[in-house]
Amino acid sequence: MISEKQFNKEIDIIIANAIREDVGDGDHSSLACIPEDARGTAKLLVKDEGIIAGIEFAREVFEYVDPGLELDIKIEDGSPVKYGDVCFYVSGLSQSILKSERLVLNAMQRMSAIATKTNEYVKLLEGTNTKILDTRKTTPGIRALEKWAVKIGGGENHRFALYDMVMLKDNHIDFCGGITKAIEKTKRYLENNHLDLKIIVEARNLSEIEEILQSEGVYRILIDNFNYEDTSKAVKLINGKCLTESSGGITLETARKYAECGVDYISSGALTHSVYNMDLSLKAVK
Repeated sequence: MISEKQFNKEIDIIIANAIREDVGDGDHSSLACIPEDARGTAKLLVKDEGIIAGIEFAREVFEYVDPGLELDIKIEDGSPVKYGDVCFYVSGLSQSILKSERLVLNAMQRMSAIATKTNEYVKLLEGTNTKILDTRKTTPGIRALEKWAVKIGGGENHRFALYDMVMLKDNHIDFCGGITKAIEKTKRYLENNHLDLKIIVEARNLSEIEEILQSEGVYRILIDNFNYEDTSKAVKLINGKCLTESSGGITLETARKYAECGVDYISSGALTHSVYNMDLSLKAVK
């Protein structure tokens, strides 16, 4: 996984690029009718229900736009919220609040939706030893926000990107000429380039799992698109030699059954690619 320092750098890039995109050479609507020294207060109002996420991100946005803005947080990230709740008040220059508004709302609405969906999976898996993982099926440019939201919702992050973990999937294996060849070439590559990266290998059937187990150094086997019966067989076959992960169209309706097969992880792209934004608004306090 990427370091905290690198993750924070990704957040900084997202904020800078989003403000550049949205503000450009100036928020002319505010500049036209609001005095430069006018001050005000706004509240983050919840008009939905679920798990709130993005409070700390909002703090970073306000700090970036105007360090003089003051944030009074009433509800923390990861808390359940309902219609009418106020998550925070922000006070300071009115122009600065308005300049920050759209980025804060866009991010928090998306993050809260992801955290809410992730939390549904987490609750479903209670009582098992299985943890829910996200994937790289994220919105281009804001992956750090979406993976942050998964953590807030109680899930765990898979690899962040192509550079922080090796994942040998079906196309890698087929292009390389086979599972064993792909694993051995990967291990040599990592050694020659002094890279300390974990290796995950995808299996399409039980015979491929048997072949993977003949190689040393595999961190996790991705049990992809297996039915419940074959997933249970796969877990027994692996028998703790490495970690196990189920994936492939797993939904809220099927996740519990896969967990009961004994896998260590379930990964779901739906955490980030199939959510409906939570309804939030930033309203001036009169």
